[in-house]
Order: sequence, then structure tokens, then C-alpha cells
Amino acid sequence: MFYHLLKHVLLGPLLRLLFRPRIEGLENIPEEGAAIVAGNHLSFSDHFLMPAILKRRITFLAKAEYFTGPGVKGRLTAAFFRSAGQIPVDRSGKEAGQAAIREGLGVLAKDELLGIYPEGTRSHDGRLYKGKVGVAAMALTAGVPVVPCAMVGTFEIQPPGQVVPRIRRVTIRFGEPLDFSRYAGMEGEKAVLRAVTDEIMYAILGLSGQEYVDRYATVVKAEAEEAKKAQRRSR
Repeated sequence: MFYHLLKHVLLGPLLRLLFRPRIEGLENIPEEGAAIVAGNHLSFSDHFLMPAILKRRITFLAKAEYFTGPGVKGRLTAAFFRSAGQIPVDRSGKEAGQAAIREGLGVLAKDELLGIYPEGTRSHDGRLYKGKVGVAAMALTAGVPVVPCAMVGTFEIQPPGQVVPRIRRVTIRFGEPLDFSRYAGMEGEKAVLRAVTDEIMYAILGLSGQEYVDRYATVVKAEAEEAKKAQRRSR
């Protein structure tokens, strides 16, 4: 109930009014049945803008940190994400990836839309990074189509560290659903998972026009942070 209250009464109309999103390819979202919507991730705003323009409910796998933050802000954030039906996923430890896949398959088993960011984290510099294979594992196991999505302009309205987004128009593009039925029963093959994931990322790239980096965003972020620390130590 709270999800629909946010989408149709409290938050959705306000977001559509402020950011006036251009929506392209909305007809590519299946009207019914399970599907994965896989998108780039440029901004915290992405969590709200895409669901606001979809006719169907979509459930995202959200990082567990959104549910465990300290203080009043942390409790409010956790309450918001839970009420909106988002699922916390622990991204640490060996079992984290498998736990995320199990949660995602649970959503798809109910013939719902599952939203996922294959990069695994927000882009810190606006570029598109290598996708993790969990999206492929879920698509092949559940036998569902993958709809690529590109958020365009959300990095500019709310880059990392910016709390309040700038009010500018954004674009949300959905590509044609990708069918991977030719790989049925091959979800245990690493090479297949990599190929499927790369095909999804290539489709997102074609929609977004971003620069592509064939490395994981988490690794590049960690290196950039370490470089900053080293620079501060040398001063």
C-alpha cells in the first residue's frame, strides 16, 4: 500500500513535475509476467525516478547499508526502503552474490519486475563499468527477458556527495527486451554468464552513450580512494 501511495500520490507526481523526464521505449516493458530491468546506475535519484514512470511495480535489490544506517536519518532511510518493497542485499562475504540471486529469483517467481544495476554500485565518474554476472544467472535460471535501461542526466543532477539533486530534465530509455532462451540450462557455465552479462552491458551502453570501462567499478573506486589517501599523506 505504501508503495502505491508513494508512486501515485506523494513522490511520483512531484518527481515527474520537477524533472519532467523524457521517456523513451516504455512499450518495451512487458505488461505482465516476470522480467528483469537492468540499468546503469549514476545517482541516488535513479532509485526513485525509474519506478515513478513505470506503470508496473518494480522491486530493486538495494544494498544492505541503506537499511542499517545510524541515527534518525538511517532509520528514516531504512523505513522508506522497506515500505517501498525494496530488498536489502549484503554485498560482503562469499555468500553475498548467491544471496542476491536467491532474493531476485524470489521476485521473478511471483511474475513481478525485478530492477537491478549490473555494475553493482553507483558510477563515481559517470562512466559505465563492467557488469557482474548475477544478472545473467537470474535471467537464465528464471528464463525471463532482460530489458536494458539507461538513465541519462541523473549524474549531473545528483553526483556522488550531492545530497539535494539539482532540478534539471532527465531522460529514461528502455531498449528492446533481450531473449537469452538460447542459453537455457547453461546458467552454470562461467563463459556463458560472462557473455550474457556483456551483451546486457553493451545494450545499456548503446542507450546511454557513456564511456565504457572494462573493469569493475568497485575496484576502480577503491583504487581512486587509495590514491587520494596517498596524496593526502604525501602533503
